[in-house]
Amino acid sequence: MSTTSFFKTLFLTELIQGLWVTLRQLLFRPSITIMYPEEKTPQSPRFRGLHAQRRYANGQERCIACKLCEAVCPALAITIESDVAEDGTRRTTRYDIDLFKCIYCGFCEEACPVDAIVETRIHEYHMEHRGENIMTKDKLLAIGERYEAMIAADKAADARYR
Repeated sequence: MSTTSFFKTLFLTELIQGLWVTLRQLLFRPSITIMYPEEKTPQSPRFRGLHAQRRYANGQERCIACKLCEAVCPALAITIESDVAEDGTRRTTRYDIDLFKCIYCGFCEEACPVDAIVETRIHEYHMEHRGENIMTKDKLLAIGERYEAMIAADKAADARYR
């Protein structure tokens, strides 16, 4: 054994060098950790989170039951049933999205000709009971009504890129 390797082993120089690197990172660099519930990172208006269905300004739902979103969904997460309404237009009687199947690709939003289905920036949601992962038409419309201002602002911010 050479004297150099003997002194390195005796005085643990590699260990001290490694500890110095760690100490230098902790003491002399700014922290980049975000304390999540209190601090939040900025989100893009294009973030794809929880789905919502929109209504027109007169309160009529936008979905015309064209079933393009169901056809384009790669995960087969959307189920649509339709019927003819009293005024002669075709409307959905059932619009379900299984959030466990959904891959949040945004194809449904892109395929919709009337901008009825959108993905919001909401990412803080959870399910506690069986069946809550199925977003029904009523749930989707309620989310759309609650967050219409945010959805409209996100659409306006993204409009120049479309």
